[in-house]
Amino acid sequence: MRTIILGSGKGSNCKAILDASTSGLLGSAEIVGVCSDKKESGILEVARSASVPDFFLGNYDRSKDDSWVDKLTKLEPDLIVLAGFMRVLSKTFIDSFSSKIINLHPSLLPSFRGLHAIEQAWNAGVKITGCTVHWISAELDSGEIIAQAPVRIMFGDTLDSVAAKIHAAEHMLLPTVISQLSQQVSSNE
Repeated sequence: MRTIILGSGKGSNCKAILDASTSGLLGSAEIVGVCSDKKESGILEVARSASVPDFFLGNYDRSKDDSWVDKLTKLEPDLIVLAGFMRVLSKTFIDSFSSKIINLHPSLLPSFRGLHAIEQAWNAGVKITGCTVHWISAELDSGEIIAQAPVRIMFGDTLDSVAAKIHAAEHMLLPTVISQLSQQVSSNE
């Protein structure tokens, strides 16, 4: 299963995926590229360190995303994994890769959609939060949920400690989902 990782940030989830790949834990998933909308993003450095092809796609513009679609189409992806990608994709982009884009979100959707989800959960005073992997849809953080990992907020936790626990859960959940999806693709062939 040809897989692209798309992100904007430091690349900790990308590193977890690449580490899982190196350890043989991604099933038949093959990471064929790591892409970013930020030239100096950590995610591209993570890819270089792992000798995985990296691509700076340019700034993302929802009204002119044809060049992104063209560039990603050339990589022939079976799956596009949004891992810390901080842009809202256009319907045109989503439709170009129908049923091929998953997203990692740092809350138990449908709760706490959008930006600052960890802080939203913290401020709401919930005792259980977590992370979600879901299919992308045109409505923000509303696609079909694939898997979730709960994280308990304990007495004495801080916003930073909760964020660290959620990131640890993300690093386990996302590679597991990719592996499971690759097994589904392999069994359908």
